[in-house]
Amino acid sequence: MAEIVLMSDPRVAAIPVRECGEPLVDCRGALRVDERRSDAVGSWARLRSSVAERLVRAQELLPDGWQWLLVEGYRPPVLQQSIFDGYLASLRRLHPGATEAELTTAATRWVAPLETAGHVAGAAIDLTVCTADGAEVDMGCPEAATPEESDGACYTDAPGLPEQARRNRTLMGEALKTVGMVNYPTEWWHWSYGDRYWALTASASNAIYGPWERG
Repeated sequence: MAEIVLMSDPRVAAIPVRECGEPLVDCRGALRVDERRSDAVGSWARLRSSVAERLVRAQELLPDGWQWLLVEGYRPPVLQQSIFDGYLASLRRLHPGATEAELTTAATRWVAPLETAGHVAGAAIDLTVCTADGAEVDMGCPEAATPEESDGACYTDAPGLPEQARRNRTLMGEALKTVGMVNYPTEWWHWSYGDRYWALTASASNAIYGPWERG
């Protein structure tokens, strides 16, 4: 696999943010939204409007019979921090001899630290593909599987994937890249536009979305 820049890399946090003020929009109605990580106020179904529009355009590029299944979009900062802390604690138990710096870096393979997280900006989406009847397309491991749970198959270009799963990931990625979105290479399901990781990957001068703070 090519070198992977993790969310903990100082180059990501160094990207300036010039907030454009674009609103969050509810994706339900425009796209199929899964409820496995739903919340009472509907945060999980929301994205910045341009991100949602790009997903609608990308869906038109998918093979016949495929459609997006959006699992999670916007994530409140308190939830982002809670997920990070929980995974970090599990890594401490698994690797009692590791330093805190090593553990923190390892944690960012699966969840971003708050300062670089795209979900808190409404810029990142966890998604997969399903058929018209809602059956999920085989991507080689479950959406949101940790590196430990998946034996590394969560990495987008993981070696040893079944050929069909690899092809499915490729088709998914081609559609999303065509509309300008970027993938976090340790999570095949995580794509973003407009956040710091997107800016670094796309060689943009700045991110256009910062943490959503308007309620």
